[in-house]
Order: sequence, then C-alpha cells, then structure tokens
Amino acid sequence: MKNLLKSLVVLLFFSVCNAQQTDVSVLKYEELEKRIQEEKGKILVVNFWATTCAPCVKELPHFMEINNKYKENANFKMILVSLDRLVDKERVLKFIKNKDLTAEVLLLDDIKSMNTWIPRFEKDWDGNIPVTLFYKSAEKVYFNDGEMSKEDLEKKITENLQ
Repeated sequence: MKNLLKSLVVLLFFSVCNAQQTDVSVLKYEELEKRIQEEKGKILVVNFWATTCAPCVKELPHFMEINNKYKENANFKMILVSLDRLVDKERVLKFIKNKDLTAEVLLLDDIKSMNTWIPRFEKDWDGNIPVTLFYKSAEKVYFNDGEMSKEDLEKKITENLQ
C-alpha cells in the first residue's frame, strides 16, 4: 500500500510539472507569424498580455479554464504571447508557475518594431493589451481589443470549432 501511495504521489508530481512550462521560448514577430501559419486546421487563440497589465492578469484564469476544457481537442490550440521585456523573463516564468498557466506561453522580444508588427496582426489594434486574436486554419477570424469574458471567449471558440 505504501508503494502504491508513493507511486501515486510521484505520478501526480510529474503530471503537475508537465502541465506547466519550465522555460519560455523567445521569438521575434516573424517567428510568431510562422507559428500561427503552422496551426492550419485548428482554431488558434492568440492572447497578447503582460505580467504588469491588470486587465490581462484578471482575464487569464478564464483563459486557463477554457484552455483546460478544450486542450484535448486536436482542432484547438491556445498561445499566450507575453509582451514583457526580455530582461523580465524570470518574472514571466514565476508568473506561469504561480498562476498555473497551462497554455503555451511565448515571449515576444520585438518591442523596437512594434509599430511594424502590430498593424500586421490587426490594422485596428492601437497597441494596448490585452488583445486576443482568433485564427481558423491560420486565417484571422476575430479580433478582440481589451479584456475578454469567459463567456465571450468560449462562444468564439465553439462558433469556430464547428
């Protein structure tokens, strides 16, 4: 019985560790654009946020709840794109752990060219965050400027999964 209990504890520990990232990929806009194009055949939710953005932090629990609900669906993917500075990478990693973020987190290290890549994502995006973009088979289908409710997030996902 003791061995069974130990095995379950070890299994639970590794399950929790595997659910969270231990590192954050750092990329430029072009690499992120390529990642989006690679998700053909899926509903891709891309959320731009930062650890210092109160509305971003407020909506993340809803995003994680929805991500956990749909993550087993092969036609669904969620990516959280942190706009924190590269020097704050450790803070982002701690944030991932403390907030139990289960979606993939990327750090976009391309602040100097924001005026170039922001309009390439969305011409109506003024640069404020949070912003959420929805792609279906790598084509943008919806742009949400500002905080997004759990209900609206799930509605957009279910509309596009059909």
